[in-house]
Amino acid sequence: MVTTKEQLYERYQELQRYVGWEEADTHRVRSVASLVEPRIPELLHDFYDEIQRHPEAARVITGGVPQIERLKGTLTQWLRDLLQGPYNAAHVARRWAVGSRHVEIGLDQVYTNVAVSRLRRGILRIVQEGWTGPADELVQIHMSLNLLLDLDLAIIEDAYQAEHLNRQQQVERLAAIGQLAGGIAHELRNPLNVIRTSVYYLLNARRPSPEKTAEHLQRIEKQVGQADGVITALSSFARLPLPNLERFAVEPFLREVLETARLPDEIETRVECPQSLSAALGDVGQLQIVLSNLIRNARDAMPEGGQLTLRTAETDEEIEISVIDTGDGIAPENLSRIMQPLFTTKARGIGLGLSMARAIVEKNGGTLSVASTPGTGSTFTIRLQKESPQATQATYR
Repeated sequence: MVTTKEQLYERYQELQRYVGWEEADTHRVRSVASLVEPRIPELLHDFYDEIQRHPEAARVITGGVPQIERLKGTLTQWLRDLLQGPYNAAHVARRWAVGSRHVEIGLDQVYTNVAVSRLRRGILRIVQEGWTGPADELVQIHMSLNLLLDLDLAIIEDAYQAEHLNRQQQVERLAAIGQLAGGIAHELRNPLNVIRTSVYYLLNARRPSPEKTAEHLQRIEKQVGQADGVITALSSFARLPLPNLERFAVEPFLREVLETARLPDEIETRVECPQSLSAALGDVGQLQIVLSNLIRNARDAMPEGGQLTLRTAETDEEIEISVIDTGDGIAPENLSRIMQPLFTTKARGIGLGLSMARAIVEKNGGTLSVASTPGTGSTFTIRLQKESPQATQATYR
């Protein structure tokens, strides 16, 4: 998505090349500016009279005659810019602003399209009525005017789409914040209630025994730790930095993470990684978080023990890392939700681990998927980009 004036102008120049806009088109348009300029009031009158006949378009004009007069001034400048240029970065930014403003006032994009169509018809008619030169030159002028109007409309529509996307993302963020706030409130309320109960006892108990006092202080300390864990998980999820993608050898990476996992003796581990495996691209520090989380989940799924396998494979473009357990598996109704924020099947936790893992993998240019059979186990598969063709030596940090 374009975000700066320079990017907007680069986009516009790309569109100019796409439709074949040339300097000759600029000269043709400017050559008829003097024909259209005196009749701009006629175009304005027709434009706003037609709007009044369409309630869906007219409803955005809430300021009556004063607003229409201001809009006429804006449209007059738009027409002069159209006919005279220059078609530079400032020109493109003003066109973009038109689309953004229309989204802001709630004007359906279809009315912008037909409005430009009506202006197009009026401009071409005025040029044709006033033209005294050769007919073949008039055809070229009409083509140049149509190209220019199409370019304007493309930028306006681009702004529409970008603004709608921004608004949609804002709505989604607000919905996510609301959902997250509910989950956080629930997770913090439980330890706070335990703390309140212990504080009440310590303040009001008559001559409590040292053992009882120590018991309640330990409860308070434990619940503070749980609350801090919730806040830490949330902070880590919200402040995930952009990854620093580097090529790394996969097998030593897997073995190092596995060594730090502290798995019980009842869980047998296996690493299946061919020696010919290509290097992968990713941020090793961030991917350690992902793999550690998947290993912990596998451990929790096998409370009585089992087998944990880290298996790798590669395709023409990707490296696959699968974390396979022989645990209880995931119920089919939960499989599609398991990586959603705040969804968890565990008695404790707020369900940010897998959603954060997926977010990290996606920021690293990869994907995270899951397959599971209840009673048999689960397989979480990380797919990462392979080393670039220019790379010659795999490194691991």
